[in-house]
Amino acid sequence: MSVRAAIVTVSTSKSGGSEAADESGERLAGFVADLGAEIAGREIIPDDRAVIAERLRHWSDDEDCDLILTTGGTGVAPSDVTPEATGDVIEREAPGIAEAMRTASREHTPHWMLSRGVAGIRGQTLIINFPGSPRSISQAGAAIADALPHALDQLAGGHGGH
Repeated sequence: MSVRAAIVTVSTSKSGGSEAADESGERLAGFVADLGAEIAGREIIPDDRAVIAERLRHWSDDEDCDLILTTGGTGVAPSDVTPEATGDVIEREAPGIAEAMRTASREHTPHWMLSRGVAGIRGQTLIINFPGSPRSISQAGAAIADALPHALDQLAGGHGGH
């Protein structure tokens, strides 16, 4: 099965032309490559709920991506609205994914429980909010990597050995 993925970095400073590298987006690109998926697109957008929701709809509905990975905007700061924007567009939650990602961070940071990232489904697209920390992306990705092919196969209409 061929998987198309989009990577959305949510960062007002980086979207405004900051010279800082998008390390988190790079880590997600590596994660997508490790999954054997094709990157359909990458973008950096501001911490704006309406903009985030619009871009998630775009990658799901217009670009027919199977997987959308976001990074950033999942903390408790007032500007952190990625989970709310994701909630605006998903039709069904996949809470075990977000739980596994938070659990994976537990041994690495005392702030693990402050991550509010969610995961859910829009049509046949799986949307997952990763933390903004590049290091956390590797830890969280490792926790869910083995389950993603099965989930994506199921969303595409596969039977996955049931």
